[in-house]
Amino acid sequence: MKEKINKTNVARLLDKAKVAYKLVPYEVDENDLSATHVAAQLGEDVSQVFKTLVLRGDKSGYFVCVVPGASEVNLKKAAKVSGNKSCEMIHVKELLPLTGYIRGGCSPIGMKKHFPTYIQESATGFDHIYVSAGQRGLQVCLAPADLIREARAEVADLID
Repeated sequence: MKEKINKTNVARLLDKAKVAYKLVPYEVDENDLSATHVAAQLGEDVSQVFKTLVLRGDKSGYFVCVVPGASEVNLKKAAKVSGNKSCEMIHVKELLPLTGYIRGGCSPIGMKKHFPTYIQESATGFDHIYVSAGQRGLQVCLAPADLIREARAEVADLID
C-alpha cells in the first residue's frame, strides 16, 4: 500500500498553477538537515537538489537565494544581483516568523510574503530539480522553468 503524502501549501499552489511536479519523501536526520544528506536519501546528484536561503540586504531588505545543495551562496554576488552593497544570511530564529517555514523545510514557493528570489543559473541545465516542499522530509521535484515562474525568480550567478 502506498503511503499517503499530505499535500503541503507548496503542492496546493503548484496544483492551482497547473504545474507538473512530484512530491518525494525522504528520511529526516535532525542532526543533518543538509541538502547533501537529502540528495543521498533521494539517490540524486546534489547539484540537482537546491536549498532555499533567506538573506537580508543593506538596501533591499529580505531576499531569497536558491542554490545547489553542496554550494555556499557567494554573498558579494548575491548582494550585487539583489541591488545591495552587502548582505547576510538571516538568523535561523527569524526564518519561521518571516517565511512560515522552518530550517530544513524552507521552500521558495508559498512563503508568507513574496520576497525577491534569485535562483542559481545551473538549475536551468537540468530537466528537473528538487526543492523543499515546505516541510522537513518532503521535497518537490519539478522543471526549473516551472520553479522560476512560480517563485517569480530571476536566474543569476550566485555561487563560486
